[in-house]
Amino acid sequence: MALSALVIGGTGLIGAATVRRLAERGFEVTAAARGTVEPPQGLSEQARLIELDRTEDDALSNAVGDGYDVVVDTAAYRVEDAEQLVGLTGRIGSLVVLSSAAVYADAAGRSFEGASGPEDFPEFPVPISERQRTVEPADTGYAPRKVTIERAVLDEDELRATVVRPGAVYGPHDARPREWYFVKRALDRRPYVFLAYRGASRFHPTAVGNVAELIRLAAERPDRRVLNSADPEAPTALAIGRAVSATLGHEPAEVLLPGPPVDGIGDHPWATPRPFVLDTTESEITIGWRPVTRYERAVEPTCEALVERTRGRDWREALPGVAKYYGGMFDYEAEDRFLASLRSLDG
Repeated sequence: MALSALVIGGTGLIGAATVRRLAERGFEVTAAARGTVEPPQGLSEQARLIELDRTEDDALSNAVGDGYDVVVDTAAYRVEDAEQLVGLTGRIGSLVVLSSAAVYADAAGRSFEGASGPEDFPEFPVPISERQRTVEPADTGYAPRKVTIERAVLDEDELRATVVRPGAVYGPHDARPREWYFVKRALDRRPYVFLAYRGASRFHPTAVGNVAELIRLAAERPDRRVLNSADPEAPTALAIGRAVSATLGHEPAEVLLPGPPVDGIGDHPWATPRPFVLDTTESEITIGWRPVTRYERAVEPTCEALVERTRGRDWREALPGVAKYYGGMFDYEAEDRFLASLRSLDG
């Protein structure tokens, strides 16, 4: 008999990929989402789609009904979400909750959220295991809320919960694709690209296919645990830029700044003064996870999707998430002036 699965956030980047992966492996899948965006093409053929607004107190409980073999929550952000999930104890076989590698803190207690400059950036071991300390739980702040959710589900003895901590997730349906930093320059045929820290920053990416496979395995092998999710390699920003540019037939000159961004020049979505690399050994040993793809291959459909999403449109309207968080990284005039100043110094 097929296992049943409810995927919360089932039409989003990770949720949709998880729905497809579970369906491919014979699960009977229900994908729950708020219904505010159009589901990816073909998803309704692989899962039953339902609307779920979890801000309504009983909405999740009613959606679970008589229960599921596994509930996968890719959209748990509030403390109230944790309370809802714990309330499912005894009604579901197991739980898989998506957290984030942003919860990690270094030995001094520094984390991403507290870093206002290079000097504040945490200094993590390379690689970071699941036993690394985390930020303190709280009901405010992205990472503290995630830790609150993690502890709530893991502390419930009768709930078999797997917490998944992915790195920088990417894929074709990403609402905030970091790759646009290079894709836009390729489309504009910019002759050069600026990268802080000599392009050596390593901010571990996670292909959506790799995290979906990990979730699938966790659903088939329920237990109480925390698992990192990341690609098999952690490429440098320079390597990421070359992979994206190669996909789009672009070969810009690389201007590698020796230190942090200069007045915003050289800033990019992976810019970190110290490496952030995840250890996936625990996932490999405990549930037999193996990567289904690697960055150079997985980034191709991501780039192709970005080209299509922005074709004939203002990119700010097509990619509002990018415009909000990374919109200041495309000041070409400032880049031209900066390069001219460098050339004048050389001359």
